[in-house]
Amino acid sequence: MPAANDRKVVLVTRKTRLEDLIAKYLTAAQARFYVEHLGADFSDYQREHDVYQAERHRTVQTLEQWGRYQIIDRSFLPNFLFGPADIVVALGQDGVVANTLKYLDGHPLIGLNPDARRYDGILLPFVPDDLPALLREVATDKRGFKAVTMARATLTNGQVLHAVNELFIGARTHTSAVYEIAAGDHKETQSSSGLIVATGLGSTAWFKSIVNGSLAIAGAFGGQTEPASYSAQAWDSHALRFAVREPFPSRTSQVHLVYGELTGSERLSVRSLMPENGVIFSDGIEADRLEFNSGTEAQITVADRVGRLVV
Repeated sequence: MPAANDRKVVLVTRKTRLEDLIAKYLTAAQARFYVEHLGADFSDYQREHDVYQAERHRTVQTLEQWGRYQIIDRSFLPNFLFGPADIVVALGQDGVVANTLKYLDGHPLIGLNPDARRYDGILLPFVPDDLPALLREVATDKRGFKAVTMARATLTNGQVLHAVNELFIGARTHTSAVYEIAAGDHKETQSSSGLIVATGLGSTAWFKSIVNGSLAIAGAFGGQTEPASYSAQAWDSHALRFAVREPFPSRTSQVHLVYGELTGSERLSVRSLMPENGVIFSDGIEADRLEFNSGTEAQITVADRVGRLVV
């Protein structure tokens, strides 16, 4: 690979479970004592860590031969500025790819599986040994990619948050979320455990579990022996689906607008009625959230931004 290549590669990594334990208990020995004191197997934490570090080292060796590169932990993604020509590499799991993709704007993203025996790797079609050839092909636009539709939440104060899998809108705690929701000609006040707005990719994740659970419960009450079937959307489907979690009917809250689909320029409007603890976050990362308290309105739409996952 040419060391003088002008396209910088950004490698996104994550901390292992062992590193998180050491950050909490200060040393590996203390972490081991804590885990084994509870009767758990510490050796699995160590094996996972050793494999990830070995594959990280292998990946960095490739980048050193490439030329320009930078390594960041995924926790820094919300504040990181990618160059327009950057090639981005995420070193697994699937969640690292999703968390990275939503901060990109047309950048090619290569997902590397650091441990194929441990991770299914739906978004990780490659391993570190594949990287040298991949970089050459991506840098010269000779490698194909899969388009991934994103969701977008825009607040009245101008703040924006994108999602690759799903947006969660609700309360930070286990208290009920209270809000006004509107789609098309329908509008109502709801009290629920929050709502999920899923992309095509997200239709295979958290959203799928919500719908399948609801169908199974409804089928049991309806006397059906088998729940109704559920079909996921394509990753590049220009549509979003939303579902309300555990809506509660009362004198002031309704349960009619609990599921729907947004296509094209259609939008879902949600206005917070919560004085505190209201949040919007995406792809399971609550640390990177928008505050969603009384009076704040969110407009949920299909994003103009499209992810490019190298395949």
